[in-house]
Amino acid sequence: MRALLPKHSDFAFKTLLSRAVKDGQLQRVCRGLYLYAKAKPDHSKILFNAVNKLRPLTLNYLSLESVLSDAGLISQVPVNRITVMSTGRSSVIDCGKWGSIEFVKTKQKPNELTTQLNYDPTHGIWRASIQQALRDMRVTQRSQDLIDLKASRESV
Repeated sequence: MRALLPKHSDFAFKTLLSRAVKDGQLQRVCRGLYLYAKAKPDHSKILFNAVNKLRPLTLNYLSLESVLSDAGLISQVPVNRITVMSTGRSSVIDCGKWGSIEFVKTKQKPNELTTQLNYDPTHGIWRASIQQALRDMRVTQRSQDLIDLKASRESV
């Protein structure tokens, strides 16, 4: 939106955004990301779309608990939270009513991951294989107590 209003000062632009949110024309997803209220977006994809908007110059891929839960290897399903491995820094981004995105830094180079990632067209994001997600869990020292080890051996 900033490109549409190049003559507005930063203060005037921020005021415009604030008023649009207050009037209900825009919905704030997280810092710097807004939804046009009348566009009727698919709310199930907002967190996934936000990943690439928040970190456009880094490699980001769905992994850890998100992938293992989808594969049925973790009995608990993360509610309103996705876990993403990123070549950028680690952080948790609060996206209000939509949930949160946990970015976890990976030291692996993109060329080391080519055989372990698949593009998920449903969510518009790269997704780790089960084997890679299990590796990411070990490397990042995440709790593996909830992982069904028998099922994970069968799927790998």
